[in-house]
Amino acid sequence: MHKQALLILFIFLGHLFISAQSNCSTFYPMKEGTTFQLTSYDKKDNPAAVIDYVVKESSGDTAVIYYDMHDEKGELVLNSEYAIICENDGISIDFRSLAAPGMMEPYKDMEVDITGTNLYLPNDLSAGQLLPDADLLMNVSMEPITMKLTVKIFNREVIGEETVTTPAGTFDCFILSQNTESKMGVKVSGSSKEWYAPEVGLVKQESYNKKGKKTGSSVLTQFSL
Repeated sequence: MHKQALLILFIFLGHLFISAQSNCSTFYPMKEGTTFQLTSYDKKDNPAAVIDYVVKESSGDTAVIYYDMHDEKGELVLNSEYAIICENDGISIDFRSLAAPGMMEPYKDMEVDITGTNLYLPNDLSAGQLLPDADLLMNVSMEPITMKLTVKIFNREVIGEETVTTPAGTFDCFILSQNTESKMGVKVSGSSKEWYAPEVGLVKQESYNKKGKKTGSSVLTQFSL
């Protein structure tokens, strides 16, 4: 149960920036009805999950994104929604949105408390730019059991630009790198690279373990305004 929750969390973290553009966001179109899809692969490049998104609501400086996640067999894993907020000439994602009903189903009879620091992406990116860290702390309690999940995202940096082609098209992207650390009984450390295109969002993502070996990836497979 814990392994499944961690898998869902990391896929979700990798896809958080799939969103939409408003007057306060360069990278993400915020038009209601916009749809997009990411396909995730394991370390052997076998399909692991497909997530379909739609911009459900858009008003002012907030967009509500609804998504369905299916596993490699096409079976529904979960569906939920989260909000992205325009803030300080960029976008900010509230980590409390990770308390998605589907993800928290195993803990429905327990008391859950989530705190953290929002993940922020500015509108203007350039090579060498450093971005703020983010973190998540989740405490799950049901007497006499208490579990704690922590996630840290740090050393975030824009490391360059690259043109990327996926089934959804060809995109001019900024490349971001970051380190990750999670702990739910056992600490797991790693890193990732993410490719972001203006007005589209996340186009490609690769995850690596602490030895630098690739553990998984995701690509944008559909996008429609």
